[in-house]
Amino acid sequence: MKKKTRWPLYLIIGLIITFIAFTVPLPYYIEVPGTSEDIRKVLQVNNQPDQEEGSYQFVTVGVKHARVVDLFYAWLTPFTDIHSAKEMTGGSSDAEFMRINQFYMETSQNMAKYQGLKTAGKEIELKYLGVYVLTVTDNSTFKGVLHIADTVTAVNDKTFESSKEMVDYVNSQTLGDKVKVTYQEDGKVKTAEGKIITLENGKNGIGIGLIDRTEVSSDVPIKFSTAGIGGPSAGMMFSLSIYTQIADPTLRNGRIIAGTGSIDRDGNVGDIGGIDKKVVAAAKKGATVFFAPNNPVTEEAKKANPNAKSNYDTAVEAAQMIKTDMKIVPVKTLQDAIDYLKNNP
Repeated sequence: MKKKTRWPLYLIIGLIITFIAFTVPLPYYIEVPGTSEDIRKVLQVNNQPDQEEGSYQFVTVGVKHARVVDLFYAWLTPFTDIHSAKEMTGGSSDAEFMRINQFYMETSQNMAKYQGLKTAGKEIELKYLGVYVLTVTDNSTFKGVLHIADTVTAVNDKTFESSKEMVDYVNSQTLGDKVKVTYQEDGKVKTAEGKIITLENGKNGIGIGLIDRTEVSSDVPIKFSTAGIGGPSAGMMFSLSIYTQIADPTLRNGRIIAGTGSIDRDGNVGDIGGIDKKVVAAAKKGATVFFAPNNPVTEEAKKANPNAKSNYDTAVEAAQMIKTDMKIVPVKTLQDAIDYLKNNP
């Protein structure tokens, strides 16, 4: 009789465990290969459709809040990575993380417009408005004062032409010095005082994560439709698409061309995360060319991971693993991508 009465208990326990495994989110995220999408779906230049053969593809990484079953899947599946919530979001909530990535996308689009049109010989103006606040560290004296989406416009009443200038200035201050920050919050200009602290990278700063807030204006209308898509990694491919439609409509010559990398105001292509997964997604879409950032590994990255590789090297390894004929092309600038397509028609 005892054995018979245990079966319902075991069944209930099993159902509870199964329910937890499939439904309860853990403090982890998993990254998987995402999609490779035709840029024409999200970008229109000069109010004209891009009707040339082939396509430019921007590539995404799939990110989801992990459950127990997802962790098992990640352990058993190639090109699937597990990240702690702290690693993935920096301690932000899911809503804040999405908002931060929207700011990255906004900046990426503005830089793509600027670089694409400038490289095509068109006039375009780029205004630097300050920096968006993305995160505030726990040890920052501005914790609870500055918030996500605030715009820092000056430090010690000094204004700047780029976030790099602002960061360099703040880094040059002495630990413990008083610092005055001017910022905009909900359209209102405010000031706050704090102190210079030591950041995780050992440099001096005020303890905020930031990205440029910019504004562009041109006679060439460019429209993006990227609702629900975030991050900076499509910048280079957006720039390439804009340049092609304005200056060289047949540049891709019927090919499916994918790639990734951020873009800055000087046309430099920046590193991104999850490039191995993007190679997988692009290969599945039938791309024959994949542009990958080819910048040296920084000393900071080497300290964090002695085995760190460049985006390009990681992309080549991924292509070899999946045995694709897709050509992995290293680029450091937008012009590198343009030159490759011109010289390899």
